[in-house]
Amino acid sequence: MNAAVNPYAPPRAHVQDVSGADSEAEEIRQEHIKHETSVRSIGILYYLSGGLMVVASLAMIAGSFSGQSKAFMMGMGVGYLAIGVLMLFVARGVRKLLPWARTTTIVLAAIGLLGFPLGTLLNGYILYLMLSKKGKRIFEADYKDIIEATPHVKYRTSIVVWIVLGLLVVAFVGLIAAAVFVK
Repeated sequence: MNAAVNPYAPPRAHVQDVSGADSEAEEIRQEHIKHETSVRSIGILYYLSGGLMVVASLAMIAGSFSGQSKAFMMGMGVGYLAIGVLMLFVARGVRKLLPWARTTTIVLAAIGLLGFPLGTLLNGYILYLMLSKKGKRIFEADYKDIIEATPHVKYRTSIVVWIVLGLLVVAFVGLIAAAVFVK
């Protein structure tokens, strides 16, 4: 037996990367993943607000049959329904990073700036996300190819964010419970 060959040594072979992950695509995705996640969260916010608007509009339409100023309530209900459905479509587009949804979100956020003070802050942040260089980049057509090439790149939310979110939910539920039981 040849003394230079070690039978207990691990095998040596050239292994190619077959994952299909492009290092440039991965670098771009890593650079934009936080912004992408923030933009997709706008879609969740629009889903919630659109759903609430649809429910409120149905309540207005149902209430218009029994109260005074029926035409006004019916008109408001139909208007809220139209805006709620629009918000649901925009939410879907934002979550899928469709370019038309970016434009529509910019228009809706610009109108939302009028809702002082909370609406101004929230919609100002939405405008920042949509109008920034990274916001423009993630709505470009080739970014979808980058997402498909890098499915392993995920955004990890900090535990601090989850704790703060949990506290906000508890506070919100507490405020609702206090409003219901204080009557």
